[in-house]
Amino acid sequence: MSTIIFGDGNLGRAIAAALRETGTEPLILGRPAGRRHAPADLGGAGMVFEASRGEAVRGNVESALAAGCRRFVIGTTGWDADRPAVDEALREAGASAVVAANLSVGAAVFLRIVERAAALYGAVDGFDPYIVEWHRRSKRDRPSGTARELARRLSAAQPQSADDLEVAVIRAGSSPGMHLVGFDAPGETIELRLTARDRSAYASGALAAAAWLSSESRPAGCHPFDAVVDEMTHPALAASA
Repeated sequence: MSTIIFGDGNLGRAIAAALRETGTEPLILGRPAGRRHAPADLGGAGMVFEASRGEAVRGNVESALAAGCRRFVIGTTGWDADRPAVDEALREAGASAVVAANLSVGAAVFLRIVERAAALYGAVDGFDPYIVEWHRRSKRDRPSGTARELARRLSAAQPQSADDLEVAVIRAGSSPGMHLVGFDAPGETIELRLTARDRSAYASGALAAAAWLSSESRPAGCHPFDAVVDEMTHPALAASA
């Protein structure tokens, strides 16, 4: 099965390295010479990883669909406005994609821990939630896709805090990613922190998403990474119930 990676940046290279460890040599595509990649150059790959730029996601997916590609893992951020169009294009083509702002399995579990913590601290008085995120200076989106998802889940768990939830953004140096969620009260502060040391966790999650797509026929359209993590964590959760 041939494999394409859209994006020759840090994430694309990390996914490529993880694939090579499994014996797969992917085709890595950087920015196209024209506005988008020609479908004839894509060869109907069995798996496509999208790790480029937000403004390129829609065009890359549409070109790959035209080339006959039907399975996608999308880890790029900053394309929220194009998501309805991408989802519709996938459905029309009978194709499936796993989509996540952060493809780390650890981050996916972290999101759930934050949800639970937000619900618990929201049930008592005096705890004010906040988010701090720090990424490399060159990262374009502010806040990050993960920070926006954290804010969404915090706001859902604590609707009373949604309008004034503070999200602090740092763009400096070369940090691959740090997200901190805190709950501050007059007498104490509780903090939950997720720190990426490199992009290997994102690459491992991308391969897990690809395996999930390939394991059986999935409904057409976009699927959250949570669906992948659900299958991975289900035995442990069932055992603890």
